[in-house]
Amino acid sequence: MTRRTTVLVLVGVLAAAALCTSLSSVPSGQIQPRQQAVLSGLSEHAKADFDFTPPLQTAGRHIVDANGKRFKLASINWYGASDVHFVPGGLDKRHRTELAATIRQMGFNSVRFPYSDQMVIDNPIVPPEVIAANLDLLDDLKPNASSRADGEPTGPRALDVYAACVKAMTDAGIAVIPNNHITNAHWCDGKNLCDASWKNSQYGSLCKVRQTTETWIEHWKTIMEPHIDNPLVIGADLRNEPRGIWGTMTWNMWATASEKVSEALLAMQPNWLMFVEGVSSANDVSGARTRPVKLSIPDRVVYSSHVYQWSGWSTLVPYHSRPYPSFALDMERNWGYLLRGNIAPVWLGEFGSPSNGDERDHHYWDNLMQYMRESDVDWGYWALNPRKPEQYDNETYGLLKDDWKTPVEDWRYKDLMKLSAPLS
Repeated sequence: MTRRTTVLVLVGVLAAAALCTSLSSVPSGQIQPRQQAVLSGLSEHAKADFDFTPPLQTAGRHIVDANGKRFKLASINWYGASDVHFVPGGLDKRHRTELAATIRQMGFNSVRFPYSDQMVIDNPIVPPEVIAANLDLLDDLKPNASSRADGEPTGPRALDVYAACVKAMTDAGIAVIPNNHITNAHWCDGKNLCDASWKNSQYGSLCKVRQTTETWIEHWKTIMEPHIDNPLVIGADLRNEPRGIWGTMTWNMWATASEKVSEALLAMQPNWLMFVEGVSSANDVSGARTRPVKLSIPDRVVYSSHVYQWSGWSTLVPYHSRPYPSFALDMERNWGYLLRGNIAPVWLGEFGSPSNGDERDHHYWDNLMQYMRESDVDWGYWALNPRKPEQYDNETYGLLKDDWKTPVEDWRYKDLMKLSAPLS
């Protein structure tokens, strides 16, 4: 192994370790009372467009609605269903309709909604304590109570809770994009190669939760089937941050898998958008320049990238240390060319910074905000949550306080709201 190869492999491993990101249609104006109470005080910062006519499709570099009007995604990541408790965060603190209303009140018109394959495989009964503010979900079990054996655990299952939260958001007028975030239920498992891509069958018995391309597709079908007739479930973010030891995950491999799962989902609902992340932990979408993702139904592909301050591995200089011209050049190479060339939409599905950011965090953030303003890219901030599930650690990137109600209205939130509206 040459010295250069050794360095590249090491960088790939270190980069992975640094990571650790209803059936009815929706009648307009029909929002539950809890949501209406919150929405009555809609934030003055809310500039994102909630008014669109589904279904959506792509037109050059934009996502457009059925009338050809641009719909710019101003999204927030609401995580938890992909984690150890198998449910979205905050359900022990507030009702899901109140959380959905708060997301809209804050000015986000869409939500990236992660799940894990283990959640689909196990679909466990959810303990009441993790959904303490949503115990109305137990009502769905009452008709079957007489058939339950004595001592048998009661409670909704993880997939039921996930679907109920999707419905709460779409009832509030929020577009939802489910995201296959991880295989093994975990907040982040960047060091675990079993979670590095959509399949891990090549590692055999090393992986606790084993998955093939075929089972990955079946899990996607299970997640999306309840929402076939919900027009505000607008598509699928196919896999979070596909990666591998340096050089083992090619764009062609990922593009081919993306086409396979996309065709299976479009056979269920041809109006869904397919969000295809880049390789190298979603940083790099440059492969689409010569090998685009092609589907049998046109105008359905949205590419996606993630940009954090520790990214920028192509030259071994993280973004927190890049001058703006170098940073902007990487953005152009990785995904900006798709927008500049009017080729396809790009959704910056993850980026973020801690509320107590240091000089490096602010340097990265300022560069990113400048490029996002100039490129007018669609985006999704990481994250809504104030806490991580493991040990209930503080989520320094979160935009809600511990009450799951009060926004952290700091420099990050204010800058995001300036990005919400599309350029004229």
